[in-house]
Amino acid sequence: MTAIKALTAPVPPGGTIGILGGGQLGRMLAMAAARLGLKTHIYSDENDAPAFQVCHARTHAHYENRESLSKFARACDAVTFEFENIPESAVSYLAGFKPTNPGAAALAPTQDRFLEKELVNGLGLRTAPYINVEAPEDVAEFARLGGAGILKTRRFGYDGKGQAKVASVEEARGAFAAFKNAPAIVEGFVDFAFEASVIGARGHDGSFAAYDPPENAHEHHILRRSTVPGRLTPRQGEEARAIARRIADALGHVGVLCVELFVLGSGELLVNEIAPRVHNSGHWTVDACEVSQFEQHVRAVAGWPLGSPARHSDAAMENIIGEEARDWQVLAARGGALHLYGKAEIRPGRKMGHITWLKNSR
Repeated sequence: MTAIKALTAPVPPGGTIGILGGGQLGRMLAMAAARLGLKTHIYSDENDAPAFQVCHARTHAHYENRESLSKFARACDAVTFEFENIPESAVSYLAGFKPTNPGAAALAPTQDRFLEKELVNGLGLRTAPYINVEAPEDVAEFARLGGAGILKTRRFGYDGKGQAKVASVEEARGAFAAFKNAPAIVEGFVDFAFEASVIGARGHDGSFAAYDPPENAHEHHILRRSTVPGRLTPRQGEEARAIARRIADALGHVGVLCVELFVLGSGELLVNEIAPRVHNSGHWTVDACEVSQFEQHVRAVAGWPLGSPARHSDAAMENIIGEEARDWQVLAARGGALHLYGKAEIRPGRKMGHITWLKNSR
């Protein structure tokens, strides 16, 4: 087994951060790195990746191409990724060449919904009730969840993909078959008051910094807007930050991560999902904080001190989805801070940009 390369000194200005993935998160990471005087090398399997427009160097190749990965690693001082569906094998392979963070140990549990929930519950934190489904007969346990829930594939699901509402054992079996019997979980419904998230960053030295948790609203399983401050009380905000730190420490995570939360009417916080990366619900930090989540992530993986997550303004961030991006002149006239991601093709449900509105919090 190849030894994992550790970061022995901070990556200095002029150094290169390699980023696996070329979507809007990679694009905004590259822009944040440039502000710090760092170069970025984007690796993507998409030829028209939005991040290619703003990086110093690019590699267009499959994520399992070892020859391309090797050349990419040699051109970088440190490596990270922008989304969690990168093959774990690619992250492990790169870690034998250059410091790669978050590492495969932090990535693996977040790629599998069952392993993720087992991790969270093992830390003494709460999630929605769930059962593991690896074969049709496993669905029989569905009744203990109250007869209604959501069947989700264990891997490769986001923005509502790989999910189906089910209200009986028969429906659950049908959904499992529709997903070609891919390993799945069934989650029991949670009667929550609203949803929130907390975005934190952990450094190589174990230092930790977290942003104020936003309240989130979804439409058709896609994040529509994030608002800060939301309805979380100060006590709940501190609890949310403590949850994020507990998870980050348990994973040995280096970089930014997001923990999505259900907030019950009783005030209790349940962990919904973990994203081992910068997150859509933290886009408001670009305009409302001293140091954005993107700069914070670059700082962490480059071995720099973490920046202040302090918020200087209240903020509301709204996603621009699908056809909404076509009238870009109307969007530009709406006010607020407009961010467009440079995506060439508009598709239903595709995140094309966002707008953030600010109000001085003082």
